[in-house]
Amino acid sequence: MSRVGKKVIKVPKGVTVRHDADKYEVAVSGPKGDLSYSYHRDIVVNWDEAAGELSCTVDEKAKDSGSTKAFWGTTRARIANMVVGVTDGYSKVLEIIGVGWNARVQGQTLQLNIGFCHPVDLTPPKGVAFEVKDNKITISGSDKQAVGQFAAETRSKRPPEPYNGKGIKYLDEVITRKQGKVFGA
Repeated sequence: MSRVGKKVIKVPKGVTVRHDADKYEVAVSGPKGDLSYSYHRDIVVNWDEAAGELSCTVDEKAKDSGSTKAFWGTTRARIANMVVGVTDGYSKVLEIIGVGWNARVQGQTLQLNIGFCHPVDLTPPKGVAFEVKDNKITISGSDKQAVGQFAAETRSKRPPEPYNGKGIKYLDEVITRKQGKVFGA
């Protein structure tokens, strides 16, 4: 049994759920946007509109399949993340550390000056917004995967290094510093 898959998803007021069992698709709409997800055919999603609850189960024909449990938990987690995304949204904060390094907004792109001879321009995917303030980049949106992916791509342009501590890191990330070379000891 999947511990994650067994949990019921409570849908708050103001969130609209459309479930199409024939196409194996769930669409969620709320104040922060619209998201949809196509789930695996071995999973059954039950939408109880009166109670405002979504639940996921495994199809009886595929109960013995080993990968079905993974699909079950993943489907439930993705739908729960969509419900949270359209109500509250997700955000990640990155911090730029380095002398003269900065980021700025250039129209719809994020321009990074991070020690290269040229600026690095990044364009966020649809539904993802960013804000720059005091060498901190706040990436936000309703899709958890898209927000995390754009934050990871931004960080990958100059990951933090352990000797000088320069780079782009998550705000809550801890970089373990190394000592470096010691001469004459």
